[in-house]
Amino acid sequence: MTCRGKLTLGPLLFHWPAEKRRDFYFRIADEAEVDTVYLGEVVCSKREPLFGRYIDTVAARLAAAGKQVVRSTLALMSLDREVEAARLLADTGNLVEANDVACLQTLSGRPHVIGPSINVFNEGAMDVLVAGGAVRIVLPVEAPAETVRMLAGRARDGQAVETEMLVFGRQPLSIAVRCYHARSYGVSKDACQFVCGLDPDGLPADTIDGRGLLSVNGTQTLSNGYLVLLRDLARLREMGVTHFRLSPQDIDMVAVARLHRAVLDGYVTADEAAEELEYLTAETPWQNGFLHGREGMARVNSFA
Repeated sequence: MTCRGKLTLGPLLFHWPAEKRRDFYFRIADEAEVDTVYLGEVVCSKREPLFGRYIDTVAARLAAAGKQVVRSTLALMSLDREVEAARLLADTGNLVEANDVACLQTLSGRPHVIGPSINVFNEGAMDVLVAGGAVRIVLPVEAPAETVRMLAGRARDGQAVETEMLVFGRQPLSIAVRCYHARSYGVSKDACQFVCGLDPDGLPADTIDGRGLLSVNGTQTLSNGYLVLLRDLARLREMGVTHFRLSPQDIDMVAVARLHRAVLDGYVTADEAAEELEYLTAETPWQNGFLHGREGMARVNSFA
């Protein structure tokens, strides 16, 4: 089999019960055709201890299945202990994904991954991060094709860094200190009762006239639809992108991974895979506007 790009599974953004989360990763280890799996809490540090008793077991099973394991960190660090946790994680020898610039000083000089919430839109930013030890940069979901071509192509042409892009899943748009999810259920952030767990694929936030707009996940705001770049994979490879990220959703992610792997390896066409993916994603809208220089929620069929 000819490998035409690495397939990765990004960190789980939603709050699932610990056992559901464990079993999800066990199935990924045993059945999913992905090269790298990102593990860790990105959205809310309150959630982290609930899965803590399983994370080492999950990481070991993924590694035993031949998958690279990267440990993800919070996208918004507001406490010293959260920065310290990133340092301790790096001290264990794990490859760490930095999602907040607050932990870059801690990771400086160590190999690490730059997550999509750290904005990298130009060569200067890339140079600084690579000099600090970044070995892979996950480009922001808002990056248009011109930016992707510039950064991924530059890395391909001699800079020792890999580039990764989200190609499936709800697009992470922002994160805040306040918890919209808790407020929507009439509870405070400090006494939230983990109500975000009631919406395993996000809480829809529609316009007044009922049009789907956003999805709320704890303190995070996501797109209402799934980013789908199946028909853009070939062009992204040509631009120099090396890794293609799937973001876990509450659907059959093993099947989603199989379809993307088949397209990357040339076993099926993007159109053929898209037909099956339409069934898996049901009524959730598809979006890919940012890549094509449009509003993020737009759906564009192909490059002009």
